[in-house]
Amino acid sequence: MMKLNKVVLLLALSFVLTSCIISTAAKIVTTTAKIGIGAVKGTVKGVSWAVRKAEGKINENLLNGTWKVVGVYNGSFDQYAQDADPANNFTPECGDSMEVIEFKSKRGKFLPIHCQTEKVDWIKYKFDFGRNPQTKNKENYFKYNSSNYISIIDVNSKTMVLEGNLMQNYALTGGKLYLFEKVK
Repeated sequence: MMKLNKVVLLLALSFVLTSCIISTAAKIVTTTAKIGIGAVKGTVKGVSWAVRKAEGKINENLLNGTWKVVGVYNGSFDQYAQDADPANNFTPECGDSMEVIEFKSKRGKFLPIHCQTEKVDWIKYKFDFGRNPQTKNKENYFKYNSSNYISIIDVNSKTMVLEGNLMQNYALTGGKLYLFEKVK
């Protein structure tokens, strides 16, 4: 009788522990699924990135520094988010150097995308969060040369995603979404 009680007790404990493990695993899967919603994930030339539109105003100082181009998508962010298999259409044209964009947010200036060895002029810009006149969406963007707008999809300490016509050779083919990796 004593052995039967022990067997029943062990079976009951086993059932309770199994239920706890399954319940915890289900919570982890549910939480992971909630985090993944709204983010577009991918890898571009070895740079892992999860892109989603920044919610609210981003810190303009995150733009500071030099960023190298690692990816170009021919289309808008909305098209990219719907694309099951987005292709990276970026092919470097700078030879031994790399294509970069540089920002000095405290001075409201940037150097447009250029080869690292080229000399280009600084352009004044105005950073804003609100209704972008070009896209009609409420977002982070900057305006330069009085009528050009670039949407800032997201920026952090390692990667930045911009939407707009940043490179002439891609603008003609519809390239609008650019992934950058921080250089310095």
